[in-house]
Amino acid sequence: MLGSVVVSAEPADSSFSKNFRTALVVYDRATGVSMNLDPTLSSRRLAPCSTFKIYNTLIGLELGLLEGPDQPWYRWDGVGRPIEGWNRDLTLREAFGVSAVPAYQILARQIGSERMKVFIDRMDYGSKDISSGIDIFWLPRPGKGSIEISADEQVALLNKLLDGKLPFSEKSLGVLREVMRVFQTDRGTLYGKTGTGSAQDGMALGWFVGFVENKNGTSVFACNITGGEKPTGKAARALVENFFKSKGLL
Repeated sequence: MLGSVVVSAEPADSSFSKNFRTALVVYDRATGVSMNLDPTLSSRRLAPCSTFKIYNTLIGLELGLLEGPDQPWYRWDGVGRPIEGWNRDLTLREAFGVSAVPAYQILARQIGSERMKVFIDRMDYGSKDISSGIDIFWLPRPGKGSIEISADEQVALLNKLLDGKLPFSEKSLGVLREVMRVFQTDRGTLYGKTGTGSAQDGMALGWFVGFVENKNGTSVFACNITGGEKPTGKAARALVENFFKSKGLL
């Protein structure tokens, strides 16, 4: 893990974790200090679910398959899907916000297996295994393998991205920041992406990864939750927001 690791017991009670098995890693880029709630859980590799949209977006931007955040992008095919927000035409900002799987599956197919694997390898993204299929490898399926990544690796990767050490331009990063912005308060700005799905063993899984900017600098974070009642990306985001608000950073 980056920097010196401080294992903090402050947020470890059930009122914080809601009885989820919670991995939470927060890296302060100004001080180089990390907070790691549970080193065992944070090193566990799991399917990234929709958090992979961060890098799918960057690759699409880098290859010229995507434009600005508010340009027309996804054209709905008229097929009704369970999530209502997917059933219309979407800009990149809108597709990222509603986590539109059909839009990102089309993008992955446009990128293609060969180019996707090149970027995955150059980023050193988790297990680097996309063999389950170009438009599903980040989405776990019962009995099917998926690319996997740990909370530790998510934080390290985002830190490299902000350092300019990944194969993406400042222009692409600027667009990503636009679509990743969740909200801004007087204290700071939250950027992130949720993910909801399951691990290969079938257990329900929620992710929230991103970074917070405030007057003290930038903190990169990754949180995943399993167990408990309804571990989702939305629930993981709530835990992260509560953590940063308790520290006065949001």
